[in-house]
Amino acid sequence: MGEHDRDLVSPEAEVDERVIESALRPKNLDDFVGQERVREQLSLVLRSAMRRGRAPDHVLMSGGPGLGKTTLAMIIAAELGAPLRITSGPAIERSGDLAAVLSTLHEGEVLFLDEIHRMARPAEEMLYVAMEDFRVDVVVGKGPGATAIPLDIAPFTLVGATTRAGMLPAPLRDRFGFTAHMDFYRPEELERILNRSAGLLGVELTREAAEEVAGRSRGTPRIANRLLRRVRDYAEVRGDGRLGIDTARAALTLYEVDEEGLDRLDRAVLRALLKSFRGGPVGLSTLAVSVGEEPETVEVVAEPFLVRSGFIARTPRGRVATPEAWTHMGLVPPPDAVYGAMAPVESAVPEPPGPPSRGPDRH
Repeated sequence: MGEHDRDLVSPEAEVDERVIESALRPKNLDDFVGQERVREQLSLVLRSAMRRGRAPDHVLMSGGPGLGKTTLAMIIAAELGAPLRITSGPAIERSGDLAAVLSTLHEGEVLFLDEIHRMARPAEEMLYVAMEDFRVDVVVGKGPGATAIPLDIAPFTLVGATTRAGMLPAPLRDRFGFTAHMDFYRPEELERILNRSAGLLGVELTREAAEEVAGRSRGTPRIANRLLRRVRDYAEVRGDGRLGIDTARAALTLYEVDEEGLDRLDRAVLRALLKSFRGGPVGLSTLAVSVGEEPETVEVVAEPFLVRSGFIARTPRGRVATPEAWTHMGLVPPPDAVYGAMAPVESAVPEPPGPPSRGPDRH
């Protein structure tokens, strides 16, 4: 399986793709589609801070990749009329890296820290004080002679983004004044995003084509925009440039994205689970070997969407297919198939056998 096939419905963005995404991002809260509750709450936080003439509380956004966390960070800075500084957790390997960023911030500036849960622990502890007291302690020297020099920093607003909120330590999570969880988008919301993106790209997208692309986009705007560009490419090369329903279906069939949004890897996992292991249960490592992938690839790339779509279930004994998986793949389950909803979840270890039977109890 080529990298291109796998990346087509991946919620992660490649480096080159971020340049294209920047042209399609909304610039203010009014243009942002979806996440109504988050938009309303965030609007109140920003307007209240602007009326008081102070920097708003720090903002934490959690949710899967491709749901708009970076876009909202840019919108926050735009709404406040403040500069935006962007960095990421993996880029901050030492506390000194964080101190260098914080010490150069101007008053009211917005610092966007992506994948904040992957930040080094020493830097994380320095961030506690910076968020609360707008101060960093720079350590000079080593060993017993080391001295901590307090350094005041300008009041700023930290916007943290994470795909794994559970990995954030409680002291860090509690220092955010506003926490938002990004949900997956409804098909009608994705259609509105696609229509807006088609206008920016200068292509004609019919209502039926928008509905078709939205239905295969896994509830993720990034994937929807990516599929839209692939349909556009197909229409320009093999069609008349107009993005109609037939063109959309032909393009998505060519790129092997089916009606439910499953790609080649997803279907390979389901096919192995159903045909080779009779629906499971089967362990992750065994399932990964059967499709020629690393266990981490199956667990991180394919499994979340398959579980969310109701095609497989994770149980203590392994992965189990659901009736929907058999139906989607056009297969008939064997009589002894164990469905995901019926798989026992109470214990991962079978109970030890009891003593051998000695016949009916006479007492």
